[in-house]
Amino acid sequence: MSTVGERTPRTDGATPKGRRGRRLWWQLIRIGCAAGRGGPGDRLRFWALFVAAAAAALVALGAVAAVSTYDGRAARNQARGPVFTDRQQDAVALWREGFDTVDEVQHTVIYLQPLKPGAQPPPGLARWPAPGEVMLSPELVREGQQERITSRYGRYAGTIGTSGLVSPSERLAYIRPTQAPDSRADQSWRSVRGFGQSYPMGEVLDSRPLAQVLLTLGLLTGVPALMLLAVAARVGSRARDRRLSLLKALGGARRHRALVTMGEAALPAAAGTALAILPMLAAMSTDVRIPPTGYLLDSSDLRSAWPMTVTALVLSFATTVGVAVLLTRGPRHGTAVAPRPSSSRVPRPRLIGCGLGFGAVAFSQYVMGTPGLVTFAAGTVVMWALLPSVAVEALRALGDKLAARGFRDGRPGQLIGGRWTVAHPGGVVRLAIAMVIGLGLVCQLQVVNSRVGEKAAAARASQAVVGDSVISVQSRDLTPPVIEALSRSLPAGSHVLTLNTDPEQQATLLQGSCRALRLLGLGCPTTPRATTSGDQRVTEIRHWYGPGLRIQAAPSTLRYDRLYGSLIVITSTTGQRADVEKAAYALVPSVNVETLGEGWLVGSGVKFRLNNWLLLFGSLGLALLLLAGSLSAAAEFARVRHTLVPIAVLTGSHHVFRSAARWHLTVPLLMSAVVAVVLTGWHAMFLVAVMQAGSVPWGVLAAAACGCALAAVAVGALGGRAVVRAARPVAVG
Repeated sequence: MSTVGERTPRTDGATPKGRRGRRLWWQLIRIGCAAGRGGPGDRLRFWALFVAAAAAALVALGAVAAVSTYDGRAARNQARGPVFTDRQQDAVALWREGFDTVDEVQHTVIYLQPLKPGAQPPPGLARWPAPGEVMLSPELVREGQQERITSRYGRYAGTIGTSGLVSPSERLAYIRPTQAPDSRADQSWRSVRGFGQSYPMGEVLDSRPLAQVLLTLGLLTGVPALMLLAVAARVGSRARDRRLSLLKALGGARRHRALVTMGEAALPAAAGTALAILPMLAAMSTDVRIPPTGYLLDSSDLRSAWPMTVTALVLSFATTVGVAVLLTRGPRHGTAVAPRPSSSRVPRPRLIGCGLGFGAVAFSQYVMGTPGLVTFAAGTVVMWALLPSVAVEALRALGDKLAARGFRDGRPGQLIGGRWTVAHPGGVVRLAIAMVIGLGLVCQLQVVNSRVGEKAAAARASQAVVGDSVISVQSRDLTPPVIEALSRSLPAGSHVLTLNTDPEQQATLLQGSCRALRLLGLGCPTTPRATTSGDQRVTEIRHWYGPGLRIQAAPSTLRYDRLYGSLIVITSTTGQRADVEKAAYALVPSVNVETLGEGWLVGSGVKFRLNNWLLLFGSLGLALLLLAGSLSAAAEFARVRHTLVPIAVLTGSHHVFRSAARWHLTVPLLMSAVVAVVLTGWHAMFLVAVMQAGSVPWGVLAAAACGCALAAVAVGALGGRAVVRAARPVAVG
C-alpha cells in the first residue's frame, strides 16, 4: 500500500523523456529566434540572411510566374485555334492569315468571313466584325498609334478581349473584308468549322520553350542567388560565436547548435520571404509590364497559380534556413574569429597560365571560323579561372603602395587599410572577380545576340538614306484594275512602278510611266536598258534587287507578274507610309507593305527582344553577385572590428576606422571596377572580331560601371560603420 507523497514508478519512461527533448528543442529554437532579431553584433548577419532570403524567394516566384504564364498561354491558344475542315457544309467561317509590322515588330493579321448566322466568333470577339471592320489587340493599338494602325485595315470596331490573346502584350488583328471572298476561286481561304485546338499564330510563333526560359533564369539569376545565400549563411559575428561556444562548453551537440542557428535564421528568412511577396501581389492584382522587355504579365494567370506560389515561398524559406544551418560554422577553438592572414605567395605557374589565357583571347582574332571561337572560349576559361591569383598579387602591390604612402604622409587610416589589404586580400578579390566574371557573362550574351547579319545592317543603312520613300507592295491579288485604283488613291507626289524579278530574264526589270521614270532621273526608254540615275532611291533599289537593274517605260497598263512581281511606290517625301498602307489594304486583303529590307529588320528585332530578357536576368544576377561579394568583404572586415578598437585611444578619433575601411575596401574596389569594365570591353571587342558580327554593349558597360562604383562605396561605408559602432564603448581622450 503506497503512502502519501509516494509515486508509483512508471514502467514507461519514454514519454517524459520525449517531452523533455521536445521542450529542449523548442527552447533552443526560441533562444535562436531571440538572438536573430538583429541585436548588437548580429545586425550584418541578420541583414545578409534577410537579403539572401528575399533574393531566393524572388527567383522562386519568377519560376512560378514563368510556369503559370506558359500554362495560361497554352490554354488560351488552345481555345482560340481554328479547327479546319474540308467539308463545305460543316464550315461556319472562312479563314485567311497574313502578317504585318508595326515599329519593325511583326504581328499576325487574320481575315474572317462568317458563313452561318449565329455561329460563335473566335474567343475574344463579342461579335463577328462587319464587312470592312477590324478588331485589334490593345497592345497593337497602343504601339501603332504613330503609324495610325486603327485606320490601316478598315473601320476600327474595338479591341480583342483577353480570352482571345495568349498574353496582354500580344499583337493581333481580326479583319473582315469589305467584299465576301470566293473560296473556290482563291485557295488561300480555308474553311473553319469552329475553334478549339492549338494553332501557331500571333505571339506563339516567336515564343521560346518553357525549359529554355527556366534554364536561363536559373543560370543567370538562380545561381547568383544561391551564391548570395551561401555567403550570407557564412557571415559570422562575435555574439553568434559566443553563443555557439557557450553551447559547446555546456555539452551541446551539433544538433543543438543547429537548432539555435535555425531559430536565429528563421526571423530574417521569414522577413525576406515576406518582402518578396510584395511584387508578386502587385502582379496578381493588375497586369505588370516587365522592364526592359516590355512584356505584360497576365495577372489572372498568376492568381490561378496561388497554390504553386505558396509552395514556392515555403520551399524558399525552408531552403534559406536549411542552408544557414548547413553552412554555419562555429569558431575554431572557441576564440578564432579573425580571418587568417594570407601571406603565402601565389605560385608563378598560375600567373603564367593567366597570361597565356589573355594571349589566347587576343590571338583568336587571327583564327577564322570555329577554331577561332574554340580558341577564344578556351582562353576565356583559363583567364577567368586563374584571374583570382593575378588579382591577389595586384591587390597586395596596391596595398603596399597605399601603406607606404600613408606612412609617409602621416595618415593612419591609409596605413592600416593598406596593410590590411596586403594581409587579407580575399574579401576584395572575391568581389572584384564577381565584377569581372558577372559583367563578362552578361556582355558576352549581349554581343552574341546583337549579331544582325549583313542584310539587316544593309536594311538599316537603306532606311537611314531613303527612309520610307521607297515602299514595296506585294500580293497575289494584285490585278491591273487594282493597280490602277491604287495609283489613284495614293498621296500626292507618289508614283507606282512594277518590278519583275523573274530569274529567266536577263536582269530585274523596273517599269513605270515616263513621268515617274523622269522624276527619278531615268529618262523614258522604250526598250529595257541599264540604270544610270544618281537618285538615292534608284541606288537603293539597285542595291536590293541587283546591280544589273534595267528600266523601261511601261505601256498604258503596268504589267504585274503574280509570281515574280511586286509594286514599288515612290513618294516625294518621307512619312507617307501610313497613307500608302491604308490605300493598299482598302483594295487588297493580305497585302505585304514594307520598306526596303524591312523583313531583315523584323528578324533582327526578334534577337533584340531576346537580348532584353538576357539583360533582365543577367542584370539581376550581376546585382546579386555584387551583393554577395560586398557582404563577404564587409563581413570579413566586420569580424575583426574589435581588434581595431584600441586604435581610438591612440588617435583620439573614430575617423580612423572609416578611413581604414575606405582605403581597404572602397579604393581597391573602385580600381577593380575600372579594371573590370576595361577588361570586359576589351574581351567583348575580341569576341566581336572573332564572330565578325555583333557590337559591344557600351551602354550596359556604363550602367554596370556605375553599379560597381556604388557597391564599392557602400561596402566601405558599411565596414567603417561596423567598426565605429564597436568602438563607441571605448572612451576617447
